[in-house]
Amino acid sequence: MLKQLSIFAENRKGTMQKITGVLQEEQINIWGSVTNDSAEYGIIRMVVSDPEKARDALKQAGYLCRLTDVMGVEVEDKVGNLNRLLMALSESNINVNYIYLSFNRNSGKPVMVFDAEDIWEAEECIAAKGFSVI
Repeated sequence: MLKQLSIFAENRKGTMQKITGVLQEEQINIWGSVTNDSAEYGIIRMVVSDPEKARDALKQAGYLCRLTDVMGVEVEDKVGNLNRLLMALSESNINVNYIYLSFNRNSGKPVMVFDAEDIWEAEECIAAKGFSVI
């Protein structure tokens, strides 16, 4: 199970750079991220090398942050593997709320990071179907 850092931030020039600057100052590496925005605010979701330290540093910098459990599944870099993963979840009636890409720095393989309504059930399902859960 991975911890995801979610940051609620204003959608204005320089915001992302300020956030990444705080993480750089704390020597925190971003392993994967996705940004969902609206006209005024957005949610930046990240998997980072030290989620608790990142949350604390960003809160101190004035950002609203929280940590949640997400799942990372290592997949082979082959056509159809994401579809295979999503089919395995669908067959078990598990809904994926969102998904984004990272990669395993040791193996070099893609890692799909995703959130589901019952992350523990999703982890059991995926492991039972032969996928490598991070």
